[in-house]
Amino acid sequence: MPKLPGNRPLLGRDGQALTSLAAINRLDAAEKEGIYTRLLPLRLFQVLQFDPATLCNPAGERLVQVIAPEGLSFVRIEVRARPDDADVVFFAELADTQFHQMELAFCIICDPAAPRFAVDVTEAGAVNYFSSQGRNQQEELRAMQAGLFPHQTRRGLRMFGDFFALAERFTDSLGMEMIVAEPLSYDNAIRYEQYGFDYLTGKRLMLEIDRQFQPGGRLYQRLNGSSPFRIPGMEQTVRGRSWAIHDGILDEPWDEIRIYKMIGVDAGLNTFPGRRIEEQH
Repeated sequence: MPKLPGNRPLLGRDGQALTSLAAINRLDAAEKEGIYTRLLPLRLFQVLQFDPATLCNPAGERLVQVIAPEGLSFVRIEVRARPDDADVVFFAELADTQFHQMELAFCIICDPAAPRFAVDVTEAGAVNYFSSQGRNQQEELRAMQAGLFPHQTRRGLRMFGDFFALAERFTDSLGMEMIVAEPLSYDNAIRYEQYGFDYLTGKRLMLEIDRQFQPGGRLYQRLNGSSPFRIPGMEQTVRGRSWAIHDGILDEPWDEIRIYKMIGVDAGLNTFPGRRIEEQH
């Protein structure tokens, strides 16, 4: 049974309880789309001016694509400002795990009106798969100077909290008790902490990062101006630390960080208690 106040089990049109994405994906296209589009924040409809019922803008153009193949246990939801745009405004991918948990694989929410920074491609123009296949440091520097975090091509719309509240209630309605995720960067991990997550793996690393960014620490000493991403003072903010880590300042790769949130429970974790408040993107 659902744990969140006022929440109810998710039922299909036939009245049967739905307890997994695989079960939803067996439904007909209209029914499963109607379920999955409930994950879209209300403010997204307002920003892009499209109809929650038709998923179309005033010109009749459909802005939403739901990819949820029958026989598979995942869903991908993509929303664009215009149907032919290469970039998404909203992108979320969820998947079932073998342990009856919800995996939040990806969530991207961008402001389509904001300047774009080509941090997602190499200097030669090839897709870099979140910098795993090379970087574009000139664009990264421009993005950092504009106040963005690593991997952000545009500033956000500040609606992840709206989405996550919907995702948690959705997960709860399926009878699942846990959401798991893998933060792509240091700032992602800190952000997830603010939404009540704890660590399956990586807490030791997060606490060590905070210790070593303190005055006299190993990472603090490496903020020596040797690159634009390693400037003294960057240890004071999540954004500064995240860019330095993205630049390879750690002794180990940013990898194997796994986090979880129990439905309705805030773990109360804060691995960077002394951070300076900064504008969030």
